[in-house]
Amino acid sequence: MPNAKTDLLSLPPDEAEAALAEHFEARGQPSYRVRQVLTWMFEECVATIAEMTNLPAAERDALDAAFSFLEPTADTVSRSSDGTVKHLWRLADGELVESVLIPTPDRLTLCVSSQAGCAMGCTFCATGWAGFQRQLTAGEIVSQYRASRRWALDHGYGRISNIVYMGMGEPLSNREALHPSLTLLNRGYGVGARRITVSTVGVVPGILELAEREEQFRLAVSLHAPESELRSQLIPLEKRHSLEELMAALVQFDRAGGRRITFEYAMIRGINDAPHLAPQLADLASSLNAFVNLIPYNPIPYQDWKASRGQRIEEFRSVLEARGVSVAVRVPRGRDIDAACGQLRASRMASDSPPMPDSGKRLEAASAYAGKDPAETDLTNPGKRPE
Repeated sequence: MPNAKTDLLSLPPDEAEAALAEHFEARGQPSYRVRQVLTWMFEECVATIAEMTNLPAAERDALDAAFSFLEPTADTVSRSSDGTVKHLWRLADGELVESVLIPTPDRLTLCVSSQAGCAMGCTFCATGWAGFQRQLTAGEIVSQYRASRRWALDHGYGRISNIVYMGMGEPLSNREALHPSLTLLNRGYGVGARRITVSTVGVVPGILELAEREEQFRLAVSLHAPESELRSQLIPLEKRHSLEELMAALVQFDRAGGRRITFEYAMIRGINDAPHLAPQLADLASSLNAFVNLIPYNPIPYQDWKASRGQRIEEFRSVLEARGVSVAVRVPRGRDIDAACGQLRASRMASDSPPMPDSGKRLEAASAYAGKDPAETDLTNPGKRPE
């Protein structure tokens, strides 16, 4: 059988340079061919080797024979009335992943996926309800940036300024691909480390690994509850890595210096928005000088929860500010196009196929946890969620 091609888009810059140097040397080509290819890859972000037009046709063919240069194809492109754009990408094996472009007056942020689906099973997340399929490669992560960058420039959105690993998947459960993709984006494509944020629900070993890197990548923690018992009802990983263990890891991350920590807190009516939770959240945030994003809950398939009322969100914000915590209420973006993590993929899966075998049980469990009327019932301290 022929040897498998090397995925050129997955190689960190130094490894890509070495592989290309070996390739061109074996073909008796001048060394400047390496720089030509790297320029096409990292600066021009071409979609195919065939577009590297300053290489002779024979060299392009030889490159294509030795290296894979696969990018996802756009299955669906949805543009919101607020300018948010969601791409549903189809990978080479048919799996679907999402990325989202979020424009604001001073930046263009791209959210990328690190897994096809997610195994964390968080009760509030559309990705978790749709299940886990596989890990993405570093090239599949980075190619979302490459393709989105071209789309943004072609459609008048300008250059992508910030990248967040906050699409579908738990990045720190795919560290084999996460770390080379971070290196690629930072050193290859020139995205500053402080403009790249890794999101996690609390994978402690991954947080500690990220803290050891010399680049100052930022960290966003999906907290969603300041009490371990409540958090375990929302985030099953809490039972493996407790809030206490998570906070200890965040202290180490903070001590590495220059790396902002953000707490993400989805405000879910009657679930995690009881007034007594606000000062507890403030205590956790102030201990790390963390920034807090209060996020009105986005509805998902198979779940009937609602966003907290505006007055309650404002009460949380006021308590946090009074305690000296930097806080913002995230304005919902792209709701008309299912722009929240996993929503478009989950909607597509729901429409293309019958419910998953366990979806009925999961819906029943969620309904039992949420109560018959989450709009009016305060279940901030519910009993154990039925399995």
